[in-house]
Amino acid sequence: MFEIKKICCIGAGYVGGPTCSVIAHMCPEIRVTVVDVNESRINAWNSPTLPIYEPGLKEVVESCRGKNLFFSTNIDDAIKEADLVFISVLSNPEFLAEGTAIKDLKNPDRVLIGGDETPEGQRAVRALCAVYEHWVPREKILTTNTWSSELSKLAANAFLAQRISSINSISALCEATGADIEEVATAIGMDQRIGNKFLKASVGFGGSCFQKDVLNLVYLCEALNLPEVARYWQQVIDMNDYQRRRFASRIIDSLFNTVTDKKIAILGFAFKKDTGDTRESSSIYISKYLMDEGAHLHIYDPKVPREQIVVDLSHPGVSEDDQVARLVTISKDPYEACDGAHAVVICTEWDMFKELDYERIHKKMLKPAFIFDGRRVLDGLHNELQTIGFQIETIGKKVSSKRIPYAPSGEIPKFSLQDLPNKKPRV
Repeated sequence: MFEIKKICCIGAGYVGGPTCSVIAHMCPEIRVTVVDVNESRINAWNSPTLPIYEPGLKEVVESCRGKNLFFSTNIDDAIKEADLVFISVLSNPEFLAEGTAIKDLKNPDRVLIGGDETPEGQRAVRALCAVYEHWVPREKILTTNTWSSELSKLAANAFLAQRISSINSISALCEATGADIEEVATAIGMDQRIGNKFLKASVGFGGSCFQKDVLNLVYLCEALNLPEVARYWQQVIDMNDYQRRRFASRIIDSLFNTVTDKKIAILGFAFKKDTGDTRESSSIYISKYLMDEGAHLHIYDPKVPREQIVVDLSHPGVSEDDQVARLVTISKDPYEACDGAHAVVICTEWDMFKELDYERIHKKMLKPAFIFDGRRVLDGLHNELQTIGFQIETIGKKVSSKRIPYAPSGEIPKFSLQDLPNKKPRV
């Protein structure tokens, strides 16, 4: 069997960088070169400050960089010298979750390798299997034809996104009836046929994969004349958009039907904790809806650079003209963001937000002071926060009948919950 000694990975982004760093780490006898046309990104991979944040990634890179792991812009030579070339395609799809990517790569549920059913295709499959067999048990390595591997990747992310949209749809019902979505999720999650994964209600899913892969599935179904199937999966995206708009509408309604010229602290901008990735983050959409109503946003995230936040909010589908310059301030810490604010909106479930000095925050806020918890990170603090004086609104639950009442209405005066965002998904 042909032995792989040199690997070239084209693309030093969120997938290529971590994946090939772990391959180099687990296969010290294989020379791995990650190439990209973006020189500044390659320079960052070769520096002490990596271009992406992922727990455990820095340690992996530093253990083998300069030994059998290299980052380069010399794409042509790396391809010519390689025995195997990784490209961002679905024949060997990744099933990584940002925030746990290194753990997922070192101990995967499965590795899926698809290939043509030709002698050449099967030789390539066997060669790639041999690379993964350095650390992955053979029974966890699945081999399929190319179409099966591609659809497996799309279907896996579509099913996960569907679960999130499903629980989010029930969260709206919980708020209307007085049920608690956390109690409902626990009850249905104990059914072994359903399981308890991905039943966390929130302000909506984000990231580079879920929306892109569901929309790819919708496109395939439309192209193959399966309109009913396409409409089914499109509803997963529509429900996610609805959840974001519903949350933004709830903020506006609770703040006496206007946020114009009001300061609102946005805590968290990454699409989830333990990553600096903002692609398709719900924070972008919440910020857009509030900016459209004239709110002044003070945004803090522990891992997202100021420049990235500005770029995301300056996208033509998100803001217009000088909206960002007029309405957005990037804060250096959460206390600065909350100083003088009418409301605090938690959009990312960073653990640090559970440990803030909320008494200190309340003293510096305008009254009545509101907290809108879009990630249910403050569930255990509701009594304490209410004693301090906060009015609390959270996803999928009525916290207290004593608070200033929030009454959802059939029509939203500021914007329609049915309108889809203008921003196109980034691939």
